[in-house]
Amino acid sequence: MKVEVYDDIACPWCRLGTHQFHRAVAAVGAEPDVELVHRPYQLMPDAPETPRPLMDTVVEMFGPEQAEAMVTEIIRVGANEGIEYRLDRALAVNTVTAHRLRWLALHEHGADVQAALATALFDAYFRDGVNIADHTQLTELAEGVGLNGDHVRDFLDSEEGAAEVRQQVAAARREGVTTVPRFVFENGDSIVGVTSTEALGVALQQAIARSCAAATRGHRDAAPHAGR
Repeated sequence: MKVEVYDDIACPWCRLGTHQFHRAVAAVGAEPDVELVHRPYQLMPDAPETPRPLMDTVVEMFGPEQAEAMVTEIIRVGANEGIEYRLDRALAVNTVTAHRLRWLALHEHGADVQAALATALFDAYFRDGVNIADHTQLTELAEGVGLNGDHVRDFLDSEEGAAEVRQQVAAARREGVTTVPRFVFENGDSIVGVTSTEALGVALQQAIARSCAAATRGHRDAAPHAGR
């Protein structure tokens, strides 16, 4: 069963949500049956290509008091989930290049490699202070999950995948995606925003049960025609 998640690498709640999703899959024992596919979304599509301290951007957007409260809450929630946020290190930058790299990972290596890369990108952004628009650092992250470095360098130096990523982001907006993370199950059910590992686990179990029931009905309906 495929589950799609619309997310942005610069979204701390997306980091949390995908972490919870993978924990939920493990908790319900669905690892062989469920794949998570990351779909691109950009909270700030006009963000510059030149990095700057993330906290400067947050303070400008929300003011110092609200920014401090938000960061404190993110760090607290992350620590409870085993995620380290170091927003004092984080560099705000346009995420389209990193989304292109995730697109490459999915199309050439599949959902599992893309998921590993997504986690590496999240940690690079929120924990390690990496410029996720820098081709050299992106190549190192890609190599860390098994991609060929020379191929990645050539890809990043091209425009391949750029149109596809922008089209997917635009399509998501047309479809009404305004809050991320947004998990979409095969039957069309969705979970939007911050949730919990338990809630995601329940949603997964329900989706798997419906999928199995649909498959059973399909086999039953086909059975009378088998001998014809």
